[in-house]
Amino acid sequence: MLISFSVENYLSFKDQVSFSMVASREKQHGDRVPKIQGYMRLLPVAAIYGGNASGKTNFFQALNFARHVVVQGSQPDARIPIEPFRLDRESLKAPSTFIFEFFVDDKCYEFGFSVTSQMVVEEWLVEVLKTTEKELYRRKNGEISFGKSLRKDESLRFLFQGTRDNQLFLTNAVSQKNERFKPLYLWFRDVLVPIAPDSRFEPFDQFLEQDSPLYDFINDALERMDTGVNKLGGEDVAFDNLPAPPELLAKIKEDLGDNKTLRLRLAPAGDRFVLSRKGGEISAKKLVSYHVDSQQNEIKFDLKDESDGTLRMIDLLPAFMTIAQPEVRKVYIIDELDRSLHTLLTRQLLESYLAGCGEDSRSQLLFTTHDALLMDQEIFRRDEMWVAERDQQGCSELIAFSDYKDMRNDKDIRKSYLQGRLGGVPRILFKGPFRQQAEQQKKVGE
Repeated sequence: MLISFSVENYLSFKDQVSFSMVASREKQHGDRVPKIQGYMRLLPVAAIYGGNASGKTNFFQALNFARHVVVQGSQPDARIPIEPFRLDRESLKAPSTFIFEFFVDDKCYEFGFSVTSQMVVEEWLVEVLKTTEKELYRRKNGEISFGKSLRKDESLRFLFQGTRDNQLFLTNAVSQKNERFKPLYLWFRDVLVPIAPDSRFEPFDQFLEQDSPLYDFINDALERMDTGVNKLGGEDVAFDNLPAPPELLAKIKEDLGDNKTLRLRLAPAGDRFVLSRKGGEISAKKLVSYHVDSQQNEIKFDLKDESDGTLRMIDLLPAFMTIAQPEVRKVYIIDELDRSLHTLLTRQLLESYLAGCGEDSRSQLLFTTHDALLMDQEIFRRDEMWVAERDQQGCSELIAFSDYKDMRNDKDIRKSYLQGRLGGVPRILFKGPFRQQAEQQKKVGE
């Protein structure tokens, strides 16, 4: 589970900004808050509101970038694609810093690193115990020091000697088959799951398997949520006959591993396909939907003919089903959760997830949204709601609603937010119709 994340000097975050999933002393919706024995209570959900260009998506991108640096790393002699705060000359020269605190196998760790486009300036790993901290290693100025528990392991120093300047030691150690740090690496790779507005959820192929729980769940949900879709399906298509460039098909043959699936959307028609490799052979299915006419006959539609909202639902439902399962340990970070969705549909997704949360839950959902109608204390606790705000210098910050002193649990938060009392709303510089503004500008020009 994610405990906290901090970012400094990245995109619109000039100064260090910290985001926390640690529950406050608030009692509202307390029965659904996970409890980590001997440590703390962690929130199952966090909503980040804010106006356009306030920093919501930049926060998502910061998490996604840091994860990419850990999981993918950089190629030899490649530039680290860092984007520091650009509205300050000193910040352009300074490194960008990312710090995670999280649980892996019921152990708490802090992992952080500072990077420029050329190199990893600093990197550290600390195990956080119940009453103290134990530093496992710290890398700085081209050197590395190990804590007492790792000091005698000479293989680690050998691994560091082979770590490039533009590469994290953690990433290189795991790539060289060192098992000591593998659980932490797998947390970034498999547990922390960013979902961008235009991304697709991976286990989509299970929609097409009628014996899969996901098949019935998705089809039932699409019907109950008034999308008009009765069920989803797939039509077999010969892989070599896909309407795709030959070089793309060759690349898929090279990269698609055995027992792996790939989702493909081809322009300009926008048809969607699921590709799977089993036993060395690649199979392809074109995704279709079925509607029922007035005579109860099933009518087939290409998935590209469905509305944007229906397609967004199809993309998100597998994630919500996954995190609703008690044994699952995932941290989903969804940018623009409400994109193309009606407020009532978004609310239903959130309420269904939260209804299954309890002390033993180990999954979390973080999302950004513009939808102020979701700013409701009947759904969220005050410490589960955050606002992104950008100041006059272009710097973003994150503020938890629980930090406001006058934020009672019976307060109409939405009203205060829309009135601009909590920040995170657009600072509109004119009033009146656009036509009136245009006429005024025309007179000034004359």
